[in-house]
Amino acid sequence: MQFTAMSTKFARMTKTKKISMGMLAAGAAVVAGTVAGAPAASAATPAQSGGGNVDTWINESLKVMHAKGIPGTYDGIKRNLMRESSGNPNAINNWDSNATKGIPSKGLLQVIDPTFNSYHVSGTSKNIYDPVANITAAANYAAHRYGSIDHVNSAY
Repeated sequence: MQFTAMSTKFARMTKTKKISMGMLAAGAAVVAGTVAGAPAASAATPAQSGGGNVDTWINESLKVMHAKGIPGTYDGIKRNLMRESSGNPNAINNWDSNATKGIPSKGLLQVIDPTFNSYHVSGTSKNIYDPVANITAAANYAAHRYGSIDHVNSAY
């Protein structure tokens, strides 16, 4: 996407009332990457879930969640995932309060390492950037904290 188109889209995105800090960071990373000609987001480890796309990753995660009794729906996951990372499994937030403490939010649902480790779901990768593992751990955390990822409507 050309910089002028991206800056217009980013400006529109920041004017809406339903924007989270994760979405703002993802948009800024995309703009910065577009300007510098670099990738939109950086990550120490690339995503592993055998390729795929957001829809595939959500559906794979829902299968694991169902088997483990973790509540959540496709729509609830996708809404949060798109707000937090715009669907980039390698997204990393290097500027918020967690990042300043040395624990940046990572992956599709912008999970910090301690939360990922505490809510990791067996049968998924131990890699925080793995899309299915990231979604499933985040949904598990949201289930314990809010009853379901479906109840999350902003940064969590």
